[in-house]
Amino acid sequence: MDLRGVPCPLNYVRTKLKLERLAPGSQLEVWLDAGEPVDRVPDSLKLAGHLILALDPQPEGHVLLRVERGSMDEDRGV
Repeated sequence: MDLRGVPCPLNYVRTKLKLERLAPGSQLEVWLDAGEPVDRVPDSLKLAGHLILALDPQPEGHVLLRVERGSMDEDRGV
């Protein structure tokens, strides 16, 4: 999912909504701008119960985030 140019917190909201449509254990790749999005989106996803698999800086200045969807119970905070 390409979220380059999408500001915080909208980039987190779009990522979270996309993950909610996936089965637990499914993986998602998200392109983010460097800076604030990379500082905030992964931390927010971890708090929501998802697993950050990788944060790969790219030569053009963006970052490729790979995240695995957490379980349904984790999403509800159970």
